Amino acid sequence: MWNETPNNLNHLFTFKDFTEAFAFMTRVAFVCEKMNHHPEWTNVWNTVEINLSTHDAGNVVTDKDRELAKKIDEIYAQYSR
Repeated sequence: MWNETPNNLNHLFTFKDFTEAFAFMTRVAFVCEKMNHHPEWTNVWNTVEINLSTHDAGNVVTDKDRELAKKIDEIYAQYSR
């Protein structure tokens, strides 16, 4: 579940290992590039933390962030946990 504040959408995703986490990030990267909307994210072994906000709207959460979050959730749903 995404945590939303006025300035940030945040989610911590967990995977079985580093390779699966990195594969997830790669798939998300293609969606982000297509949308021209790029997250702030970190990866530590089997976790990926993603923070979304729209910088050109003043670093607030917009529908663009919510749309990307939905697409990220769809990708994550394809991984077994």
